[in-house]
Amino acid sequence: MSVTLKDFYADWCGPCKTQDPILEEIEADRDGSVEFEKIDVDEDQETANEYQVRSIPTLVVENDDGVVERFIGVTQREEIESALDEAGA
Repeated sequence: MSVTLKDFYADWCGPCKTQDPILEEIEADRDGSVEFEKIDVDEDQETANEYQVRSIPTLVVENDDGVVERFIGVTQREEIESALDEAGA
């Protein structure tokens, strides 16, 4: 099963910069078992609207069945890891 973590962010967003190192650590530790997508809400408003992103950072974990979990605001590593595991990563 493929698992994707979509990171909705903007360059001007302070909390997004706080979230980045957490996601980078997870990506390094997961060794390719999860696809990470960074989506700049200013550049890709269509995708942001499709996922109904109203606040950033927003993280969306999805697998072949659809969205498993959605996090709004800076999210701790443990919560993200738990959602990735639940999604089948």
